[in-house]
Amino acid sequence: MRTANTRTIVIWTLVALIGGTGWAVLALARGEEVSAAWMVAAALGSYAIAYRFYAKFIAYKVLKVDRTRATPAERLDNGIDFHPTDRRVLLGHHFAAIAGAGPLVGPVLAAQMGYLPGTIWIIAGVIFAGAVQDMVVLFFSTRRDGRSLGQMAREEIGPFGGAAAILATFAIMIILLGVLALVVVNALAESPWGTFSIAMTIPIALLMGFYLRVLRPGRVSEVSLIGVGLLLLALIAGRWVAESSWADAFTLAPSTLVVWLVAYGFIASILPVWMLLAPRDYLSTFMKIGTIFLLALGVVLALPTLKMDAVTDFASRDNGPVFAGSLFPFVFITIACGALSGFHSLISSGTTPKMIQKETQVRMIGYGSMLMESSVAVMALVAASIIDPGLYFAMNAPAGVIGDSVQNASQVVGSWGYQISPEDLAQAAKNVEEASLLSRTGGAPTLAVGISDIFSQITGDSLRAFWYHFAIMFEALFILTALDAGTRVGRFMLQDMLGNVYRPFKQISWKPGLVICSAIVCGLWGYFLWVGVHEPLGGINQLFPIFGISNQLLAAVALAVCTTLLVKSGRLKWAWITGIPLAWDATVTLTASYQKVFSSDPRVGFFKQRQVFQDAIDDGKILPPAKTMDDMHTVVTNSTVDGVLTAALALLIIVVIVDAARVCVRHIRRPALSTLSEAPYVESKLVAPAGLFPTREEKEEQRDAVTPAGT
Repeated sequence: MRTANTRTIVIWTLVALIGGTGWAVLALARGEEVSAAWMVAAALGSYAIAYRFYAKFIAYKVLKVDRTRATPAERLDNGIDFHPTDRRVLLGHHFAAIAGAGPLVGPVLAAQMGYLPGTIWIIAGVIFAGAVQDMVVLFFSTRRDGRSLGQMAREEIGPFGGAAAILATFAIMIILLGVLALVVVNALAESPWGTFSIAMTIPIALLMGFYLRVLRPGRVSEVSLIGVGLLLLALIAGRWVAESSWADAFTLAPSTLVVWLVAYGFIASILPVWMLLAPRDYLSTFMKIGTIFLLALGVVLALPTLKMDAVTDFASRDNGPVFAGSLFPFVFITIACGALSGFHSLISSGTTPKMIQKETQVRMIGYGSMLMESSVAVMALVAASIIDPGLYFAMNAPAGVIGDSVQNASQVVGSWGYQISPEDLAQAAKNVEEASLLSRTGGAPTLAVGISDIFSQITGDSLRAFWYHFAIMFEALFILTALDAGTRVGRFMLQDMLGNVYRPFKQISWKPGLVICSAIVCGLWGYFLWVGVHEPLGGINQLFPIFGISNQLLAAVALAVCTTLLVKSGRLKWAWITGIPLAWDATVTLTASYQKVFSSDPRVGFFKQRQVFQDAIDDGKILPPAKTMDDMHTVVTNSTVDGVLTAALALLIIVVIVDAARVCVRHIRRPALSTLSEAPYVESKLVAPAGLFPTREEKEEQRDAVTPAGT
């Protein structure tokens, strides 16, 4: 026993030293070259310690997960929404569902402030806030038959705060789905390689689902090998298709992609989870994690240096060319999903609690998946920080600021202190076979350039263009998996809402309800997407500016519900675990909301922007990004809508937090008045490991028991 303990101590001491050294180098190095490998070391060392100690403490000491208690997946198994799912498949589903656009593009944009602020928040934020939120929400939802976040708020906080939470969460969900869909359309439009490869994941997933359900139940390793092999073949074939006569068939216009996305979202929402959603997400996870792993390995092998400053001059100003606003609070809002995401709480109270086999798995699936997403955010920040800063700003500054020629862009970027010649800008585009890289805003193209730079250092410069286009397609796949799961969760939320009026809707798998609610949810985000594709300043483009704030406001709702449940369930002394992140998130997000509504800077404040454009209309002038007088009127409308929506959502979140505080205080004073909507205890008959790899005791338990077949 002593030898084992000594070995454990040595291992974790080394992990701590590696992570600590990484942090020391990042924090103290100034005016010298710093390898990106130190950022990877700091991240992985911190993640390992957090998962081993902090997550385990919360799961077993605070939440007191119970392996003998049957989960909703076991008790309510109906093969449609409730279905006990192998932890490995469910880990893949959950990670794929939560990992959308945020961890890919948010950190890239935040690199405007330098690599250090973003690195600190991504890692510290996920350990103490984001992963904690995901795990705790998953636990409490599992204890409540997989109830949605809004419905848990209504049942545990009360009808007033609950109604505010339900309204806010559903509205934010539609905005998030519309934005995710728009990013997918932009990535796949006119891209036969990406469209073909991603389309092929659907029949592959169907095959995997039937293989596990009908042909070889429980054979996860077998189906994994089959799925990965077919996925790699689809990726290779995608390039062949793009260079063949079939290319036209898979070269789709944005409007056509909208129709296909809405149809896919509807079908994925109503089919049984084992048939398409879970296996497809599991399949895509191999590509996601595989690419990120190879990217991290590439950083270790190539040792690229961080060319971006640790902290740039824009960190102390509020007029950055990539996004306006000061470091506090906007770097936290911009990074969003890589550290803390309200969207995740909807998945943790949506599909996953209806599929989890054991409460003991919430640590791996809830906390572990969020650490995986944070690692994606770190690699995105690395990719943005290793390219030439001049190229970074030329790619991410809007055309209205740097112009549309490499000569003008070079001069403007040079005035910010980052020198890059017109020839270098032109060559960078030529290297990845693009006509131009100027003003390729949104973060995704920058990430693709960074990925191609790292991989080409390993495989040779001749493959730089291949890796760039591979990365673009990879990003589209990354985001699409969040869209299909999100649509299903939106259906659950709407069913919970309507179930308060008409009881049959509360039966999640009631066929009329699931068809009607799926159609409504797809129709809502599909409408905003359709208008956004056809009108550059309309539809979901109108709501895009409030994406980050609404996501973080949703996290405040989730943390408020978690804190309330910790207090009401007799865990008052541990309420700080979610209470402190709640206080931080509320402070950051409400500050950002106030500035976005009332700031006197038109680049920040919606109402000030409205005033500036209205005054220009009165004077007969046209201001960018508008190109016509009609566009000017659209900008005025958008600014007004965004300002009103931001204020309304912030007010709803304040109502939720205040009402949650009232419930907590009442419980502390008079606990007898409190009630919990927790489902009754039922003993579990399933045997399943808590982690990815079963312990010796779990292996023995599995040998002694006959586990019901399931995916």
